[in-house]
Parts: sequence; structure tokens; C-alpha cells
Amino acid sequence: DVQLVESGGGLVQPGGSLRLSCAASGFTLSIYAMTWVRQAPGKGLDWVSVINSAGSRTSYADSVKGRFTISRDNAKNTLYLQMNSLKPEDTAVYYCARYKAPWYGRWYDRNNYDAWGQGTQVTVSS
Repeated sequence: DVQLVESGGGLVQPGGSLRLSCAASGFTLSIYAMTWVRQAPGKGLDWVSVINSAGSRTSYADSVKGRFTISRDNAKNTLYLQMNSLKPEDTAVYYCARYKAPWYGRWYDRNNYDAWGQGTQVTVSS
């Protein structure tokens, strides 16, 4: 079975850092682009970042550019999101998702994804 399991969330003070991980199983991570998306309470999906299958191309939402870094280790079948300079508005449940192809196009369109993790909570508060 295809599985995506996020970890690394928690409570952090503003200005702090967290590193999220997404462990993939049941498929070969290296042939898919992958994304991180978040959802705050009562709000819709907020597309955070995407990376192509080789890890050679990335894109970020303007709200996280310069603060977050997406990466992947295909040998370990794991996707990462390094989050620095966290702000209260970053509070959300963070999900990883599998894009349907190695290269991404409309990465902010949920119809282009076919597998999702269960999410990990990130809370930024003093």
C-alpha cells in the first residue's frame, strides 16, 4: 500500500525552527514530484512548496520564500521541509502529497495529487 507518514511537528516559539519529514512507503519516491501543503483551522489548503523527482527544481509560496526549504533523500524515501523564522501565521496541519508525475506543473491544484499523508500539527506561539 502507498503510505505517506509525516512527523516533526510540534509547538515552537515565533522565530524558531522545525524540520518536518515525510516517510514514503509502498512506492518509489524517486519517480514522483512531491509537495508540502498546510491547512489552518477553518481555512482551505495553502500550498507551501513543491520539488521535482530529482530534487533539482523547487517552488515556494511567497509567504514562506526565504524561510522554508524543501528537500528530499530518495535513497531514504523521505521528503523534508526545513522551516526557519516561524511565525504564528504558519500554524497549521502540514501534509505531504504525491504529485502524479516526476515534474510538476499546476502544483497548487489538488487534482494533480494522488496520495496524501495524515498530517502533522505545527503550532507557532509564545
